Amino acid sequence: MARAALIVLAPLLIAGCGINNIPTKEERAKAQWAEVQNQYQRRSDLIPNLVETVKGYAAQEKSVLVEVTEARASATQVKVDASTLSDPAKFQQYAQAQDKLSGVLGRLMMIQERYPDLKSNENFMALQSQLEGTENRIAISRRDYNEAVRDYNLEFKTFPNSFWAGFHKDSKPMEMFTATASAQTAPSVSFAPAAGAAAASMPVPKAQ
Repeated sequence: MARAALIVLAPLLIAGCGINNIPTKEERAKAQWAEVQNQYQRRSDLIPNLVETVKGYAAQEKSVLVEVTEARASATQVKVDASTLSDPAKFQQYAQAQDKLSGVLGRLMMIQERYPDLKSNENFMALQSQLEGTENRIAISRRDYNEAVRDYNLEFKTFPNSFWAGFHKDSKPMEMFTATASAQTAPSVSFAPAAGAAAASMPVPKAQ
């Protein structure tokens, strides 16, 4: 009976001592990574319509429009899979491509200051609002991913949790986002009229 009781209790004792921590936290980190990718995809889907809208009002801003299009293409060409999370070079390539896209998008959004008609376009305003919301969600999903990865990576560094790493040979520490704060902030947008436009709209005083 004692032997039978040991057989029954052994799996419970093993489960309770932390052997399942690594796969559990690994799956949690992967789920957060999927949310990061989801938000990046959402942003990527918004960009073509945004570029076309701006082009209709500010075709002369060709260089910025081309930069945005090229940055989007570059970001979407970087292929990622499960191995990317534990490969520093691949991970940084992906993160840098997305950060570059964030930077040129910020420049694109500032174009509106020079084009009053663009600021009053309903399509542009709707796309702008969606983009701002997506940029904020990207920052949040990155933060949540980093927290999940930090918790997961600690399993490989702290005892007795690190002892169980030998039972999960396919599991490896994951990379974290290290982008600057500015790269993760939604583009700064002001609805105030540009100085030139404001001056032009002021009535000219009549000569006395």
